Amino acid sequence: MAKLVISYCFAAFLILFSFQTVAQEIQVEGYFLKDSAKIGERVPYILKAKYGKGFNVVFPDSTYDYSPFEFLEKKTFISYTDEGVTLDSAVYYISNFSLDPITEFSLPVFQVFKYDSLEHRPLEASLALQLIIDEIPQEPIFQENNVYQPLETDFNYPLWSAVFIGILILSGLLMFFFGKSIQRQWQIYLEKRKYSRFTRRWEKAEQAFAANPDMEHADELLGLWKTYMEHLKNKPFRDWTTTEISEFLKNKEIIKDFREIEMIIYAGKEGKDLPQACKNLRNICTDTYNQKITTQDGRE
Repeated sequence: MAKLVISYCFAAFLILFSFQTVAQEIQVEGYFLKDSAKIGERVPYILKAKYGKGFNVVFPDSTYDYSPFEFLEKKTFISYTDEGVTLDSAVYYISNFSLDPITEFSLPVFQVFKYDSLEHRPLEASLALQLIIDEIPQEPIFQENNVYQPLETDFNYPLWSAVFIGILILSGLLMFFFGKSIQRQWQIYLEKRKYSRFTRRWEKAEQAFAANPDMEHADELLGLWKTYMEHLKNKPFRDWTTTEISEFLKNKEIIKDFREIEMIIYAGKEGKDLPQACKNLRNICTDTYNQKITTQDGRE
């Protein structure tokens, strides 16, 4: 029995000695390339492993838990062997999100056996937290500024789309219920503007004709009258003779008014009562205009 116990102890000693020998034959080194970093900053961590022949060494990949750091990227390099000693190295890019002033980190390598593996871990490397905000004073000092600072606002597309659609719907309803009335009032408004322009031009032409009763001013006055009457009645007044105009308007007195003005055009003589003739012609335009407005307004 005592021999059996001694045999087991000796076997355990041999196993422990073999593992210690293996550990001494694999050298692992790990360190940061900078002493401090900001929150979330990309930091390179170097991991190296030296070992002899017959060792199967594996470096951690993206599935490894890098807490309290976040894994970003890994870059590996071709193994270098000199006199039976192999050097493997890799660069790990990680980010620190820990609020501790100093964070300790150590990344291991794994020696792989047939049914098991052994972890070799380097000394812990330190990374200090780099603060970007200066120390806040106990009594903050605010800078006075009474200048208006405009704020940029985004264009409210949903609101203006709803307003535009509402306007379209309201316009459609107004046209459906009041379309004819609105159209009639618009036509009356246009007629009033045209009549106003006609009266201004007539007064100007009449004054010029009274000051200088020659053929040019007489022709301008009659042409203005016929053009406006053609618009009001939608008939070819400018192509009609005086007799045809008189028959259409059922007004024989208009022939006398035309002759008062036409005497200057055709005979070079001034009529007896030009102001009255001009007044009568203008009254015909005014009466015809009023009749058209009353008809468009629906009042006979």
